[in-house]
Amino acid sequence: MTLDWTVILGLAAGICTTVAVIPQIKKAWKTKKVEDVSPGMFSILILGVFLWIIYGIIQNDLPIIAANGISLGLNSVMLYLMLRYRKKE
Repeated sequence: MTLDWTVILGLAAGICTTVAVIPQIKKAWKTKKVEDVSPGMFSILILGVFLWIIYGIIQNDLPIIAANGISLGLNSVMLYLMLRYRKKE
């Protein structure tokens, strides 16, 4: 794999979308408040990154597999925190 501008662009995009959820995870972990975070949105996002992993496997594209694999883990952690800390009504 050569590092031409399209590979660099793809890696930068993967890094950005993968780490985007980290501030939300840190805030939820620290405050234990998740009422304003949508579990539906994270559920759909988790499904989407799972499908990206499948696509990456089919295309044999390691950056897609790696970025979305990490993203799947991080977004799953956030969904877990939402389920754990949400207030019972």
